[in-house]
Order: sequence, then C-alpha cells, then structure tokens
Amino acid sequence: MYNVLSQFSAFVSKPFFIIANNLESWPIVFALILGLVGALAPCQLTGNISALTLYGNRSFQEKIVWKDVIFFTLGKIAAFSLLGALVWILGREIQDNLITYFPWIRKIMGPLLIIVGIYMLGIIKIKGTINLFKSTKVYKQETPFGSFMLGFSFSLAFCPTMFILFFVTLMPVVLSNSYGFILPSIFAFGTALPLLLFIFIIWYLGGGGVLMKKGRKFGVIIQRISGFIMLLLGIMDSITYWSL
Repeated sequence: MYNVLSQFSAFVSKPFFIIANNLESWPIVFALILGLVGALAPCQLTGNISALTLYGNRSFQEKIVWKDVIFFTLGKIAAFSLLGALVWILGREIQDNLITYFPWIRKIMGPLLIIVGIYMLGIIKIKGTINLFKSTKVYKQETPFGSFMLGFSFSLAFCPTMFILFFVTLMPVVLSNSYGFILPSIFAFGTALPLLLFIFIIWYLGGGGVLMKKGRKFGVIIQRISGFIMLLLGIMDSITYWSL
C-alpha cells in the first residue's frame, strides 16, 4: 500500500519538484513550491484529503469555515517553523534525534481518522465536553484551537519523502540565507495551499451552507458519506503505516 502511495505521489508531484529545483535561486518561491510538493507526499496525502473532506463538508453544510481553515494552516506553520528553528539553533544533532520519533507520530494519524470517521457517521455521540478554559454559554466541538492542533499534528506526519523535502532539500537553503528563518513558514503554507484553494472555490461558487438550504436530511447524508471517507482513509492509513 505504501509503495502505491509513493508511486502516485512521485507521479503527481514530479512536475512541481522540477519547477522547485529550477527556482532554487528564489528561496521564497522555492520554499512555497516545495511545500506544494510536500502536500503530495505519501504521508501527507491522507491528512490533506481528510482536511479537504472535513472542512469541505462543514463549509457545504453551514458556512465557509475560514476561521478554522486559517487556524489549521497556522498549526502547520507553527509545526514546521518549530522544526526549522530547532535545526537552526541546535544543528544536525537534533535533526538526527527527531528521526526516531516521526514514525510513531505518523502512526497516530490513522487511528485518529478512524475515530473522527466513526463520530461523523453517528456511531458514537459525544454529549458532554471537557473545557480546560473558561466556560462559555455556546460551545462548538470544532474550535479554532482544535483546528490549530489538527494542522500541527498532521504536519508531524513524516515519511522518507517528506524528510528529504524538508530536512535535506529545504533546510540547507534555510541555513544559507540571511532570511532563511521564514522559509519553513512558507513551506508550511505551501502544504496547506490545496486546502485553501479548495475552500476558496467553494466560497467563490457560493457553496457555503448550500446543504443547509437543501434540507437537514440531505446534509446528514453528506455528513455520513464524509464520515465513511474519513473512516476508510483511517483504515487504509493504519494498514499502510502500522505494517511498515
């Protein structure tokens, strides 16, 4: 399964990778295109498709969830910026130590997607909530903080392809430029670009809340379909990365 994902990723991302290599003298554009290649990496595909499904479904059912999408993107920026800063400050040693943790972090994503898929299917229902902060009268299960942490955790899903793109390809450019500290953030934005474009298209075509206008029953059907997709992605992801 992983080999299939790798072959698909290599086929789709090859044109972007060629463009990125030709733009290495333009570090900011280079980092952005490299991030777009990263969005197509095998270990990122599942998470990105899941984000498209999750936020696309909510945008169709309610309204365009720009706030949550922005916080999801900020979570990715925070994760990659933190990794870049660690390598910048501590050097090669911290980079080598991080390698041992990434496979375990990556394996968490599959079970997490399964849980989200089961919830969206309505198999489990969460009536109560645990609020670590000041309580409010109106509580939403989808919070900006939750979106931020989702983006942050998805960004730590590293595989050999993503490791090469970030640590081997991007970081030398980061370390060789006076403004290199901003490049991991640009790279992170590139990984979130497909999601941002997808939500923008929904907004541009006036698709926000369209399912709510069509009726609650139709919206529930779409949510169940989205939940099934999330569950299927979680199962495939778990099979792929727990068997490595």
